[in-house]
Order: sequence, then structure tokens, then C-alpha cells
Amino acid sequence: MTPKFLLGRLIDLAFVMFGVSILVFLMIRLIPGDAVMIMLGANTEITPDRVAELEHRLGLDLPMPVQYAHWIGGALRGDFGTSIWTGRPVTEEIASAIGPTFELTFLAVLVGAGLSIPIGAFMAQARGRGAEVAVRVGAIAGLTIPSFWLGIVSILFVSKLMPGVSMLGYVPFSEDPLGNLQRMVLPVFALCLPMLANLSRLVRSAMLDALGQDYIRTAKAKGAGRRRVVYRHALRNALIPFVTSVGVSVGYLLGGAIVVEQVFAIPGLGRLVLGAISERNYPLVQATILTVTFAFVLVNFIVDLLYATIDPRVTR
Repeated sequence: MTPKFLLGRLIDLAFVMFGVSILVFLMIRLIPGDAVMIMLGANTEITPDRVAELEHRLGLDLPMPVQYAHWIGGALRGDFGTSIWTGRPVTEEIASAIGPTFELTFLAVLVGAGLSIPIGAFMAQARGRGAEVAVRVGAIAGLTIPSFWLGIVSILFVSKLMPGVSMLGYVPFSEDPLGNLQRMVLPVFALCLPMLANLSRLVRSAMLDALGQDYIRTAKAKGAGRRRVVYRHALRNALIPFVTSVGVSVGYLLGGAIVVEQVFAIPGLGRLVLGAISERNYPLVQATILTVTFAFVLVNFIVDLLYATIDPRVTR
């Protein structure tokens, strides 16, 4: 990996985050409803003086460019302001909710990506057999089932089969490792199934393409065993599109985690951002969306580096 390639990717990362910050700032301002009116209506009598006072305190009376400059300047220092409703720093609100979301997403990526490689390799080796057809049909079904529906059905099924098992809510891993993993099984399954189905089909296609290349026939002619040909030669080249797809899938998982958290009552970023949107809590909504977006962009940046490591030709 060349320094020029790394610098170029860092510049791309900076430009993407700058553009996203502008979009997030403007879109939040376009949400119907007035945060000041909502706050005053819930607590006291609405008068023009009170509205003007609260707008001044929140900085909403300033021109849009000035508001953005103040906000992005604070964000670069790690200061996203205070929550309109609770008065707590936004960073504290996000820090208290980010753990469950990132744990759910990480486990879903780990399970989905980890299982898709052996499943895809099996489908490529067993092409045309009954077992491969059954697995392929299951993969297609996994792509069509929404995560929230799968979560609801899995809750109903497990509650009938094992009524004493706790499936809802969240327990920190540091407090109760077993309870944490027990409550994470169903959400991870519901979230990662579409990713597992998609990646396993991708690995299968890439493996079939790799197995038909000349270097595979050369390796076989030299006496290399079937396992060595499949996992040492073909799989390495099949991982190039796989790694790229994993990075893209993380974005969908972060979005899907918001819905899955609602189904399983997990107090993560999903519940936080939905509550903030309904309350017109501008600072919290902006910071949460920007945090999730930065995580997605950072993952894709890491994927680019892995891609360059697997295939150095992309850096030329």
C-alpha cells in the first residue's frame, strides 16, 4: 500500500464527512414542526418574548451559515451541544446508547460474514447437488424476509418453545455476559440473515468464477489437492468482492439495527434517534446521525485498505 493511496483515501474520507455534515444540518432544519414551540407548549405559556428568548439561547435566531459554523466547530472539538429536553451533553446521551447498537452490529457482521464464507464455498463445490440447491433456496428466502418481521416471528416462536427465556431488553456484557449473549441471539439472527444470504451467494459466484480460471487448472495439473485448490487459491481471489460487499453491508446493518432495536426493546441509538426526531431535538438528532454516518464511512475506509492489501494492483 503506497502513501499516495492512503493519503487519497483520507482526503476522500474528509470530503465525504464534510458533505454529510452539511446534508444532516440542512435536513434536520427541514423537518416539519418547530422545536421551540413544542418545548414551550409542553412547559409554559407561549409568548413571542419566550419564543425569542429560547431561540436566542439555542442559537436558532442566527443565520444558517453561522449556525452551521458554530455546530461543526463544536463537533470537531467533540462538543455537539446539549440535549434540548434533558439538558445533558449530547455526547453523554450518545455514549449511553452507542454500546448496544455497536455490539448488535458487530455481532451481526461477525456471524453474517463469518458463516457466509464456508456456506458460499460449500455451494460452489456442491454445485447442482440437492444440498446446494436447498442452501441456495434458503439464501434467496433470507434475502426476501424483512428483519423486523423475522424478529417478531422469532420472538413468538421462542416464547412458545421456551417461555422462561428472556429475549427482550439489554444487559451490558460487563454485568452479565451470559444474559447479554442470551438476549443478543435473536436480534443478531434477525439482523444478519439478509447479509448472510447475500454474502454467501456472492462467495458462491466468485468461487465458481475463480475455479474456472487458468491458474486453478495449472494448480490441479501440478498435483495440488482439491482442498488446497479451493481454499488456498480460489478463495483468496473470491474474497476481493466479498470484502467490498461487507463494507457496504455494514451501512445497511446500522440502519436495520434501528428497527430491530425497537422490536427487541434494546436501548440503543435507534430508540434515541427516533425519540429525538419526535421531540425535534436538533442537537441530538444531528450528532446521532453524524456518528452513525462516520462509523459507516470509517468501515468503508478500512475496507478500502483491506482491498488494497488483498489486491495490491488497486493502488497503482
